[in-house]
Amino acid sequence: MNSKLIPTAVINPDAPVDCLEAKQPDIDNGTAIHDKSGYFSQEYMAREWDELWTRSWLLAGVVSDLPNSGDYFLFRVRHESFIISNTPEGVVAFYNVCPHRGSRLLSEERGNRKVFVCPFHSWSFTNGGALRSITDEETFKPEVVSHRPSLKRARCEVHAGLIFINMDEDAAPVGEELGLPEGYLENYQIDQMKVVRHVRSEWCSNWKVGVEAFYESYHLHAVHPETRGVMSDLNVQYDLYPKGASRMIVPLGQPSPRFPDQVTVNEGLQFMLREAGVDPDAFSGTALDVRTAIQQGKRSRSQRLGLGYERFTDGQLSDSWATGIFPNIQIGCHPEAIFLMRFLPHDTDPQKFWYDTMTLMFPVDDPDYCPPAWMGLPEGTDVTGRNRAPSESYSKDEDPGLGLVLSQDAAFLPSVQEGMSSKAFQGQLWGEQEQRLRHFHVELEKRLGITST
Repeated sequence: MNSKLIPTAVINPDAPVDCLEAKQPDIDNGTAIHDKSGYFSQEYMAREWDELWTRSWLLAGVVSDLPNSGDYFLFRVRHESFIISNTPEGVVAFYNVCPHRGSRLLSEERGNRKVFVCPFHSWSFTNGGALRSITDEETFKPEVVSHRPSLKRARCEVHAGLIFINMDEDAAPVGEELGLPEGYLENYQIDQMKVVRHVRSEWCSNWKVGVEAFYESYHLHAVHPETRGVMSDLNVQYDLYPKGASRMIVPLGQPSPRFPDQVTVNEGLQFMLREAGVDPDAFSGTALDVRTAIQQGKRSRSQRLGLGYERFTDGQLSDSWATGIFPNIQIGCHPEAIFLMRFLPHDTDPQKFWYDTMTLMFPVDDPDYCPPAWMGLPEGTDVTGRNRAPSESYSKDEDPGLGLVLSQDAAFLPSVQEGMSSKAFQGQLWGEQEQRLRHFHVELEKRLGITST
C-alpha cells in the first residue's frame, strides 16, 4: 500500500507533546456494530431527550452577540426555548417561560431589554430574572404569589467566547466536560469574532447522520470530487479526546493523494494563494509547495496588520482543524474565521434535524482579508462585523445557499437516512477514517446507558 494513503496520518511529527497540533494517543473503541434503531425510533428520540439533551452542555450562542447590557438572544432545542441575557451580573440563561401561566415571554430572536414583559397578562421581570410586578396583584391570594415567582434559570457558562447552557443543575463545569486541551479554543480568540452569517436549515435525516457526515473526510472524493485538487482527504490526522470530543486536521492547499496531478498549480490552488495574499502569477512552485506558501503568506499578513499569528502553528494557518464537541457541535477552526455547526434534533420527527451554522470573522480592516472559501459565504456578504447578520431560516424545500460543498451534503444525506431503513442494512461498518464516528457513538451510548454487542 502506498504510504501516502495511510489514513492515520501525523501532520507534524515534530510537534511537542504539549503542542495543540500534536497527535493524540490512539484510543481503542472496539469494533461493535451499533444498533441502527436510534436513527428512526420515537422511543430512542425520547430517550435521547431525557438522558442526553437535558443533561449535556449545549452551545447556545456567542458572546459577541451580547455586546451591551440588556442584550439578549433566544436559543431553542426541540420544545425548550431559552433567553440568553447580558445582565449586570454577567451572561445568564432563563427558560423562556412565564411562571404565571406558561406563556413564552419573548418571541423576537434577539434584542435589548432591561425588562421582560409577558404578552399574556403583563407580568414583568428584570433581565436578571427577578419578578418586577404582577398585574392586579391584589386579586391574588397572598399564598399564591408570596414566593415572588422569578424566571427559572438554566446553568449557563462562557468558555472561549462561546455560551453554553445545561438543563442539569448538577452538571460538572463546562470546561471539564468539553474534553479539549486547555487553551485549544481560546487560541482562536473567538470572543473577538463577529457573526457575519447565521443560517438555520431543515435537513431530511436524523441529527446523528449530520454529525457523522461532518466527522470524516472519507466521503470527499465521492460526494465532493471538486475538492480533490485543493485538499487532502486521505492523509488526515484524527485525534480523539475525552468526553466524546474529537478532531480531524485536514490539510488544505495541496492536492489529495487520490488526485492524479500533484504538480500543476490548478485554479483552486491559485485561488487559495490569492486568499493568503500570495500572487499566484508570481508563484514558481508546484502544487505540493502551495500549502507552505499559504502559511508564509499569512505570516507576512500578520506582521503587516499586527494579527499576532505567532500563537499559531504553521498548520493552523493553512489547514482546517475540524473540532467536534459532544454531543452536537463541529467547529471549523481557522485564524480568520470559524464555522460553527450545530446539529439540533427536530421538534417531533427523528428523521429530520436542524442544521444551524454561524460564520464568525475576526474583524480586520483589509480588503483582501477573507474567510476560507469552503465556508460558502454568498458574494457580497458584509464581513466587516460592524453589523450582526440577521438569522436566516429555511425549510427542507428551500435552498439556504450554503455553497456547493454543503449543498451537496444536504442533497445526499436523505438517501443515507432512507437506505439505513432497509432490511438489508444491519448497521454501520466504520473504518479508521471514520474513527471519530465510533468515538462519538461510544460516548453517546455511554450517556444513554446502552451496551453495544
